[in-house]
Amino acid sequence: MPELLSPAGNREKLEAAIRYGADAVYLAGEIFGMRAAADNFTLPEMKDAVAYAHARGVKVYVTVNTMPREHEYARLRAYLTALAEQVKPDALIVADIGVLTLAKEVAPKIELHVSTQANSVSAAACRAWHALGAKRVVLARELTLAEIKAIRAGIPDSLELEAFIHGAMCVSYSGRCLLSNFFTGRDANRGACAQPCRWNYRVKSFVIEEEKRPDAPLPLVEENGETFVMSSKDTCMIEHIPALMESGINSFKIEGRMKSAYYAAVTTNTYRMAMDAYQRGNYVFDERHLHELLSVSHREYATGYYFSDATENANTCRDLGYIREKAYLATVLSYDSATGMALCVQKNKMLSGDGAELLTPGKIGIPFTIGEIRDEEGNVIPSTPHPYMKFYLKMPFAVAEGDIIRST
Repeated sequence: MPELLSPAGNREKLEAAIRYGADAVYLAGEIFGMRAAADNFTLPEMKDAVAYAHARGVKVYVTVNTMPREHEYARLRAYLTALAEQVKPDALIVADIGVLTLAKEVAPKIELHVSTQANSVSAAACRAWHALGAKRVVLARELTLAEIKAIRAGIPDSLELEAFIHGAMCVSYSGRCLLSNFFTGRDANRGACAQPCRWNYRVKSFVIEEEKRPDAPLPLVEENGETFVMSSKDTCMIEHIPALMESGINSFKIEGRMKSAYYAAVTTNTYRMAMDAYQRGNYVFDERHLHELLSVSHREYATGYYFSDATENANTCRDLGYIREKAYLATVLSYDSATGMALCVQKNKMLSGDGAELLTPGKIGIPFTIGEIRDEEGNVIPSTPHPYMKFYLKMPFAVAEGDIIRST
């Protein structure tokens, strides 16, 4: 059974991913991670997160996958030492050979996983990383499924393969990009990407023609004054679970440390259900699983490069920005079976009488009508207008701590 690896941009997201079925989570500290804009974790917070995950049988991988400059290595050594002595994660995700070498020296008991930033696209590259001490290689996102199978056949069983199966893609080669640095001075390869590939560019000329290749023009399409020539579609492989399960990939990775706890819960829950259904045998694709993934914040979906070469189809978006997720209304804190009242914390405004859905682990969203709402003092109120307010909600069925209430 492949591992399901989910994003944990902060403690709330970590707990959501674990509750909804992740076998492992990946997160970052406050330095040397490729998502500097995420909430991320202090060292004490990481230590607590690892203890929380391990108590539930879930592994934790810490990203140390930037490309540090010479002057940063003293700080990196101290950071790796702290991770080894205080945090004790199950693995470090690294992209730079210097970081890998230092990690072997400073944290020899922690597994090393080679990041997708290393652009590994061949069995030879994977074997080389393995010889240097890597336990796992996170493959470049530009590989087809056939190429992944060929790599699996060409490497030892002791080397694990990980691949992204859901989430945002980068127009540059597995994330190695200079656009952000060029436009804003924020280095994408050091965790500070401003995502200029997602910006709306105005087209002045509709066809680009290279001087010596007039027979191979590159058309640019502008619709309603907008064009997104560099913004990649999001990957979604929920309709291809059998192909993934039979590919030889050891870990299925969901992208999204910058996304919400709701995103972590829904994506993890959906792929968990699909993977478990396949494992039980007689697998049939459930259309409701795709509908679940359509409920989270995402760009247009595609299957990445699993079934087409990157040179044939760039998978760029035609629509502006994100397709917004269903409103995340509340999280259940506790439930009283005697009264049928659930204590909840507000995430977005909820109105009595509106339709809603309950998301609970291992199930598709369960529809219900929002019933009686009471404030913490027990007074009946028509809505929950205040951010993060606690309130009581009359439920038509039993719920559990951590269940999510969302809009229909």
